[in-house]
Amino acid sequence: MVSTGNRKVAVVGVALSDCGGVDDATPYTLHARAARRALADAGLDRSRVDGFASAGLGTLAPVEVAEYLGLRPTWVDSTSVGGATWEVMAAHAADAIAAGHANAVLLAYGSTARADIRAGRRTGDLSFGARGPLQFEVPYGHTLIAKYAMAARRHMIEHGTTIEQLAEVAVQARANAALNPEATHRDPITVDDVLSGPMIADPFTRLHCCIRSDGGAAVLLASEEYARDCRTAPVWVLGTGEHVSHAAMSQWPDFTVSPAAVSGRLAFARAGLRPQEMDFAEIYDAFTYMTLVTLEDLGFCAKGEGGAFVEKGRLRVEGGALPVNTDGGGLSALHPGMRGLFLLVEAVRQLRGEAGARQVRGPDQGPPRLGVASGTGGWFCSSGTVVLGRD
Repeated sequence: MVSTGNRKVAVVGVALSDCGGVDDATPYTLHARAARRALADAGLDRSRVDGFASAGLGTLAPVEVAEYLGLRPTWVDSTSVGGATWEVMAAHAADAIAAGHANAVLLAYGSTARADIRAGRRTGDLSFGARGPLQFEVPYGHTLIAKYAMAARRHMIEHGTTIEQLAEVAVQARANAALNPEATHRDPITVDDVLSGPMIADPFTRLHCCIRSDGGAAVLLASEEYARDCRTAPVWVLGTGEHVSHAAMSQWPDFTVSPAAVSGRLAFARAGLRPQEMDFAEIYDAFTYMTLVTLEDLGFCAKGEGGAFVEKGRLRVEGGALPVNTDGGGLSALHPGMRGLFLLVEAVRQLRGEAGARQVRGPDQGPPRLGVASGTGGWFCSSGTVVLGRD
């Protein structure tokens, strides 16, 4: 195993808060529920947590959330790069632990995005503002969904990717969600169901787009010394990578290449592993195109071959050559905004053999040994990739 630094680093605790529809909780409550459960999962006392990372809540994140949780960390991170935030934070935390700057770092997130809309506390489309580079695009009415839709259309033009192939991503995510009792949507869907839905942003119909949920998640990383004291088997951080690409769409060199092309290359190189050695992948999927292009850019198939790659059930837990988004993903399971932390939770559960009916099997028919989580932020603006493995 390639060490992240001077000390090996493991994920020792993971948990979700109540998720889906949670109308009686604040985002702080969801942070706390997930954090308590992650600490209990690890069997580690809160007093031993000396690092904390969070983003997306409060004026002085993570100061406010740390105070709410009763933590007084000596290492903090509030990096905020959208959905990729948590893979990037995990990389930073692993580096800090490896260097001896922290021993146990807690990552926590919570959102009531769904409940806020239902209660009228916010609208469905959250503005990113109109200052800086964004001022040149806002007048044209580009929504977040429209930006992803434009990128998908470019891939279709450049590489012949079909709308049916994109729909296959949603169909297979739903098949995986059917195995997850906590998924929001579990009824099977077909390619025709995806194509016949209401248009949201051409070429995306509704089922090409993620659902909106409430929920929280927490992940606890610790040094190899601390890992020995934990109740769970360690899941080792083998390699990480991060990359930011652009803010303005006009500055994106190629709509068909995501920043995962860089973050993935770095993560696999640092782990000393190849994409083809992974038993499964957890990929940010706010839209079907994200899954397809990220698979290409992580190296699971060549550029332009993502459409063919996702066909014939390849992404399914049951019978798929590369199970992807094993919990059903943001398309069918849950998506409370910055979903990257949920990818890490699911990856760890898979590696520990705790995924129940959706459990992926490794080559020896036991739990998988290697997996990758790759988060995307903004409108393909950022990416973080984490390669994980068990003993």
